[in-house]
Amino acid sequence: MNAARRVRELRALGDGGPIDVLVVGGGITGVGIALDAAARGLRTVLVERHDLAFGTSRWSSKLVHGGLRYLASGGVGIAHESAVERGVLLQTTAPHLTRPVPQLVPLLPEVGRKQRALVRAGFVAGDVLRRTAGTSDAALPRSRRVAAAEALRLAPTVRRNGLGGGLLAWDGQLVDDARLVVTVARTAAAYGASILTRVEATSLTDTTAQLRDTLTGETLTVAARAVINATGVWADELDPSIALRPSRGTHLVFDAAAFGGLTAALTVPIPGSTSRFVFAFPAAHGRVYLGLTDEDAPGPVPDEPRPTDAEIDFLLDTVNTVLREPLRRSDIRGSFAGLRPLLRTDTDSTADISREHAVLRNPGAPITVVGGKLTTYRRMAEDAVDAAVARAGLSAAPCSTTRIPLVGAVSGATRDRIEASPLLIERYGSHAADVAALAADPTLAEPVAPGIDVLRAEFAYSVAHEGALDTADLLDRRTRLGLVAADRAAATPAAESALATS
Repeated sequence: MNAARRVRELRALGDGGPIDVLVVGGGITGVGIALDAAARGLRTVLVERHDLAFGTSRWSSKLVHGGLRYLASGGVGIAHESAVERGVLLQTTAPHLTRPVPQLVPLLPEVGRKQRALVRAGFVAGDVLRRTAGTSDAALPRSRRVAAAEALRLAPTVRRNGLGGGLLAWDGQLVDDARLVVTVARTAAAYGASILTRVEATSLTDTTAQLRDTLTGETLTVAARAVINATGVWADELDPSIALRPSRGTHLVFDAAAFGGLTAALTVPIPGSTSRFVFAFPAAHGRVYLGLTDEDAPGPVPDEPRPTDAEIDFLLDTVNTVLREPLRRSDIRGSFAGLRPLLRTDTDSTADISREHAVLRNPGAPITVVGGKLTTYRRMAEDAVDAAVARAGLSAAPCSTTRIPLVGAVSGATRDRIEASPLLIERYGSHAADVAALAADPTLAEPVAPGIDVLRAEFAYSVAHEGALDTADLLDRRTRLGLVAADRAAATPAAESALATS
């Protein structure tokens, strides 16, 4: 995917020709739908008014959850679905972009006997979920209790005084959520889907769309046998018949040194809740992310939500209950917030709204997909394409996305034989060798800025193969350097250079 392919496919779209499925929205749900539809043999076009992963899909916790939170509130179905989809990602479709991560609950005096029992029961239930989902012990080990020494090895800044060890379970973690979106989009493109960024849908029906190229201002009307609205928290702008109640999830960004070399997801129970936790977990570029809030977010939907002071204080206050030295606002290097596209209900708290997805089929309107979560994107896509096939009477093969490895998927001994650095393999899988080949040019072998673990070759690769069209694409989505203002400023010249020489 690159600028030249975009121009070529946008021109072909303007020339007409039958489209089976038009997908609006380039987040994880939209690209998942594009892959599913294209893999079934349907002519598929996806349009996104900004960039891939521009919205909520780059603001997640980067965790591939097994659904314990939903099990605690009685959501057995979504918990099992989450565990199944986690296993698909870890073992088949994206072993290069996912990895097991230990999840540690430190047993300090503030964690009472009842809460310890609830956490332990939840972890045991998680083991059962893992087994019933068909995920092997090698992919995700079983939960256990650990001694204080091991708890401190995993989370060195936890308070030693009164520490009675910890409870340890395993979950999945993404290298990066935006990278998953780009990789799914590239896989869809490999199956023949047209992935068109900077193309806005200004209006939709069940079989037509008014589109505008935001780079040139040109407009066109396209017809499709089925139109799917996968625009997340913006879905009600294109389908006014639905009502959403977004909730905001906020994270803070720290240097890894602030947590002393954290190698687990430090998990802190929220006082008064039996199913909610604050997590601190290691992330890309030598960072630690701390999250997560769940706050009602009424009103107009911004392109980039911002954390509130109250949310920042909540996260700091909660994690500081388990740390030897409290973190302060001055330790924060960056922050981000995302909005979840929850269906409006009568419940008082967004935390209590089901995370199950919904596929809506209102007469004369596009098929609209809302709700759900990143881990279950593949199942959401399958249900949406099933609905499109049924509504339009399309001739299509069955869904096969549980068996389709994403672009770059590699594991085991094959992974070990790739001639590239472990960091590149972690980000690009088997295509790390292609990035390393670009780095044979001495000018591209240099980091994009001193002290930053991204090569100029990665920017060049993103422009040539991953659809990056401007500096924000490179800094905010193909990498996550933009989360820290100083890193963004330092890397901007290299991003501009990569685009100028493409």
